[in-house]
Amino acid sequence: MIGPMSKIRAHSAAFATGVAILFGSTALVAPAAAFAQSAQTSVVQRIVVQGNERIEQGTVMSYLPIQPGDTVDAARLDLALKTLARTDLFADVKIDMISGDLIVKVVENPIINQVVFEGNSSLKEDKLKDEVQIRPRGIFTRAKVQADVQRIIELYRRSGRISATVTPKVVELPQKRVDLVFEINEGPKSGVLGINFLGNSEFSDNDLRDVIVTKESHWYKFLTSNDNYDPDRIEYDREQLRKHYRNRGYFDFRVVSSMAELAPDKNGFAVTYTLDEGPKYKFGKVTVETELKKLDGTLLAQILPIRTGQLYEDERIEQATDALTFAAGAAGFAFVDVRPRYVPNRETNTVDVVFQVREGPRVYVDRIDIVGNTRTLDYVLRRELEVAEGDAYNRVLVDRSKNNIRRLGFFKEVEIEEVPGSAPDRTALRVKVEEQPTGELSFSAGYSSVDKLVLDVGITERNFRGRGQNMRGRISVGSLRQQIDFAFTEPRFLNRNLVAGVDIYSFRYDLSDYAAYDTRSLGGNVRVGFPLTQNASMSMRYTLRRDEVSVSDGLCNSGSVSQILCLQRGAYMTSLVGYGLRIDKRNDPIQPTRGWFADLNQDLAGFGGDVKYLKTETDAGWYWGFNKDFIFSATGSAGYIEGWGGDNVRINDRFYKGGTNFRGFETAGIGPRDISTQSNSLGAKLYAIGTFELTVPTLLPEQYGIKAALFSDFGTAGLLDDSDRQSSAGVFDPNIRDNLGLRASAGISIDWKSPMGPIRFDFSKILSKEDYDRTETFRFSTSTRFQ
Repeated sequence: MIGPMSKIRAHSAAFATGVAILFGSTALVAPAAAFAQSAQTSVVQRIVVQGNERIEQGTVMSYLPIQPGDTVDAARLDLALKTLARTDLFADVKIDMISGDLIVKVVENPIINQVVFEGNSSLKEDKLKDEVQIRPRGIFTRAKVQADVQRIIELYRRSGRISATVTPKVVELPQKRVDLVFEINEGPKSGVLGINFLGNSEFSDNDLRDVIVTKESHWYKFLTSNDNYDPDRIEYDREQLRKHYRNRGYFDFRVVSSMAELAPDKNGFAVTYTLDEGPKYKFGKVTVETELKKLDGTLLAQILPIRTGQLYEDERIEQATDALTFAAGAAGFAFVDVRPRYVPNRETNTVDVVFQVREGPRVYVDRIDIVGNTRTLDYVLRRELEVAEGDAYNRVLVDRSKNNIRRLGFFKEVEIEEVPGSAPDRTALRVKVEEQPTGELSFSAGYSSVDKLVLDVGITERNFRGRGQNMRGRISVGSLRQQIDFAFTEPRFLNRNLVAGVDIYSFRYDLSDYAAYDTRSLGGNVRVGFPLTQNASMSMRYTLRRDEVSVSDGLCNSGSVSQILCLQRGAYMTSLVGYGLRIDKRNDPIQPTRGWFADLNQDLAGFGGDVKYLKTETDAGWYWGFNKDFIFSATGSAGYIEGWGGDNVRINDRFYKGGTNFRGFETAGIGPRDISTQSNSLGAKLYAIGTFELTVPTLLPEQYGIKAALFSDFGTAGLLDDSDRQSSAGVFDPNIRDNLGLRASAGISIDWKSPMGPIRFDFSKILSKEDYDRTETFRFSTSTRFQ
């Protein structure tokens, strides 16, 4: 409850007057005019304003449609009275004509001094203030107050408090000011005591309760609001039930009724849905009819994701409509209207579908407005749009534009709305975005089976100065890595669809606890990327760096580290060129629920420098969402590096897998190892790792930002050069363990969007490993983001 009542009650004597202002008979809803009826017409000699205190006489006269010298009658005086009433400045207005003088008597509406809420406990004052339209220093009117009362009641109704009441009261202050008090009686929370279904035979009550959003009230569901009774939510659930059945073949399904009955003790509602399921249907004949000469209906039918004999699903109809719209747009028809026509055959339980493709009304983009970008400059968003002002409207290109903006990663929400344009054949597009932090101050930590805590800190800005540029300056200090680097990326180099960037870095990897050596590198690279098609892109790069591998003489002389590592000591230059190819056909670049992607990267070292090798790496992923809570993904990566020109692959150029890229194993936990010393990791020339992951719902509501996923990681790493596996006698050393055996782990990952930033916890169980691998059961990481 906001605002101490001690101050309000100091003016208790003025309550009666305030209530009279709010509900008195002189309200502007029906203002009474008093003017002389004796004269039918009169000439206004002078205008006299009476009763005004704050409002200047000239202001009142400026609203009057009458000037001195005008001839007026009863109708014109009535029009003047209504004109003043519509200004909302006056609680009462009277107009008289006396001896040529137009007497305007006004009672000013008071100014609101403060708005106070009393009795609110379940809803915070900030939320109530955002809901009401009345503001301090605004003009008080009864209509505005009553409108805000309804807004507050609706807000409580949506939160499950159906019996909430709001009583407005005013306290009159000097100088025509008032305090407005909303006295709130929140009433009890109206829960959902039970959800019942009648007429369902194919799906159980429990199955259908999982489909709808409304949930039954239980004591342990104190963190959710979906167990509150909300009539709007009940209507939404009717649509969810319809979608559920229609996407499973029940073409004739309908919700006969949905009833909510208040319990006798009025502590909640019992909701009952009466259903008519009907029989299951399959798709019958599917055809495409088109009036457009350049589009062949037979060819269009081949791209439809529907085949005769398949189970009927509404989603397939939507996918087919989108496919036809896209095909017509790609063929140059921006104005098409695709409408499915259904012909149910109830004797055979099939549905024939005819897609009618017609030329739609021609509509052009009048203007494009961008709102919500408080930091990002307009041109950064406009260059991602595939439609421009004056272009023909094309829904496919609008959807692509939305995904392009989402792919930037600068915005929490992106919506593109159509609003009426300047003419019937014109439409305006409003691009609404909500900024999110693009800077990141990251901190990560990992806890391994050997009680080693690994820390890492970095800072990144992905939207530098709001221009879409990516800049990273990092000083990273940890037990594994010490790094200083600078990177800059310009997403539209030379104002073209060309990504260019430069990296300069100096880092040290201290692998003494994993591979008994550390490496230092100093170098940089330049890179450029460009799109090949709508879903494919290519990048090219050149890298020049100096690497130094260090192993202490004491360790080498004592034989406590692998001699393979000792032979790798020294400094050398690496000069390489590389390229990357990417295909991305996911339906969403941030949170995909359908589609797949694939990456291929190759680097060739040997254009100058001291080392020669060819390194190839590939990544791929496939996503399938059963619904918004259950999303399955299968991802994988593989890599191979091989020396050429007589060179073997040096130890710091090999692959070290484990940790974040193979949960359940510590950093460099899998792969070749020398077990005669400290089980030094020797790095792998080959690796292949796959992941199956299924997101699962949690008991907590979405606003808490907690998500969970079940995972299984599996793969292998190994394949040393023969020279690395041989002892000084020229035979294979049995202490060098290099087994391409299967490693596997399973567990659960929990992601939490905490106030400090995203936090991730990984709990793992090893399913398969080699005896020389190093494992860990728990790992967490976190990062703090800033604007």
